[in-house]
Amino acid sequence: MAGGKQSARQKMINLMYLVFIAMIAMTMTKEVLSAFGSMNAKFVSTNELTSESNKTLIKGLNQKAKDQPAKFSVPAQKAQRVQAISDNFDAYLETLKQDILKGGGYEREEDGSLPSEKMDKGDYLDEKWFTGDRLTKEGEEVMAKIRDYKKDIKSILGEDQTYAKAVANFDKRFDLSNVTNDEGDELGYLDYNYKGFPAIASYAKLTAMQSDVKTTEANIYNLFLGNSLDEAVTLKNYEAIVLPTKNAYFAGEEYQGTVVLGKYANVPPIKLNVNGNEVSLDDEKNKDSVGNARIRFKTGNVGEHEVTGVFTFVEKGEELPIPFSANYVVVPRPNSATISADKMNVVYRGVDNPMTISFAGVPDNKVNASASGLKKVGNGKYVMRPTTGANVTINVTAKLDDGSTAGDKKTFRIKEIPAPTGYFRGVAGATKMSKSGVGKGTVEAKLDDFDFDLPLTVTQFDFKVPGQPTITVRGNKLDSRAKGALNRARRGQTVQILNVKAKSSGPRIKKVSPVIIEITN
Repeated sequence: MAGGKQSARQKMINLMYLVFIAMIAMTMTKEVLSAFGSMNAKFVSTNELTSESNKTLIKGLNQKAKDQPAKFSVPAQKAQRVQAISDNFDAYLETLKQDILKGGGYEREEDGSLPSEKMDKGDYLDEKWFTGDRLTKEGEEVMAKIRDYKKDIKSILGEDQTYAKAVANFDKRFDLSNVTNDEGDELGYLDYNYKGFPAIASYAKLTAMQSDVKTTEANIYNLFLGNSLDEAVTLKNYEAIVLPTKNAYFAGEEYQGTVVLGKYANVPPIKLNVNGNEVSLDDEKNKDSVGNARIRFKTGNVGEHEVTGVFTFVEKGEELPIPFSANYVVVPRPNSATISADKMNVVYRGVDNPMTISFAGVPDNKVNASASGLKKVGNGKYVMRPTTGANVTINVTAKLDDGSTAGDKKTFRIKEIPAPTGYFRGVAGATKMSKSGVGKGTVEAKLDDFDFDLPLTVTQFDFKVPGQPTITVRGNKLDSRAKGALNRARRGQTVQILNVKAKSSGPRIKKVSPVIIEITN
């Protein structure tokens, strides 16, 4: 499309490409992308606070090791090993996050924040970590790093039953098991959590994993102190934590989560108040066997919200209330699909038109698209080969996490393949040429300004010399009869190559434009 003077048609095609790019950029709504950015910022803030707290815990353990080496020397040494392993893994996760920014071509805003609304594509990680149904070498490396981190941390805690519950919670926090989705397909950890997600979502998930690393450090350091100090076993030193099943919800969707003590003590609660409402702990669905209470309520409008309450236990015959609070983000429920032709904003009859079809915030395995001539060929990728009619409508449905469905549709205009242009020795229209040049030339047919690869083969054409009968030639070069007529042409006369017939591997081809040649000798 570059170079030379552009026709009005070519300028229109360029404009169509700009519209197509704009359509792709709107794959995720701004509110959803901003919500993920907000989640990431909160994780970053929490991580900074937890890091400072962990430094204080390490400092306290080291001081205790000096004051009471018999009790604290071994725990302090283990804590230092945990710190080193955690720092290394945290740094590795940071490199993955930076790779997302660099690979996707994203630059932070002037205030240092992420360009959340621009990070709506997931192609970079999808291509780097996945190949078909398998992981790439880079994807395997990510899984290996996580497994090594788990193995190193667990080796420090060892087989000591004192740490059994901590190890169990650690395994849950970094569970790498395969997941069976709603369609019954078993997906690997990376496939389920990162494949097909926008860049900002994957970036936020890696920040959340960094948060899990720092939380693991805090739990282990407190565990080491709790094993050594009698005062550490009091419930006053526990913290009530809200653990939502997910951090972002669609408007009106049911919020689900658990309220637990920071060290997961096996202590049954006697009261639970959430957002000013008492929750019945007599109902078995509201608690489990180890003292975790489950909370659920309808979420509010789109935006950031806070859930607060009081967890009440009994210690030494007296009630001990432990307040808790947490934030969650409500994101808009998707109500429109993204349907775009990969070549331009129309589809052509008789050829495979590549298309990308997705539904904002919904994984590909929960999206179904249907239309006459439409066929799925990959993750979010389709081809459309329209046949009859002037328009074709694509219907898209998506199954949401709460079991409900959302739908959308879009109609595309069906256009015929344009008429080819006749070429002779690479020149179209009218030209000048010697007799010898004409005799050696080849007749071609090309689809100018057509964005599909559709080779054409010339099968026949008519050759006309003034004052002589028209000669029909089979193939794409002058035969002996045509050359004989050419030899009788005089200088200045014009010969014509007309009624050119061409064929393709698929659809029928319209009439090819003629070529006029003035003889120069």
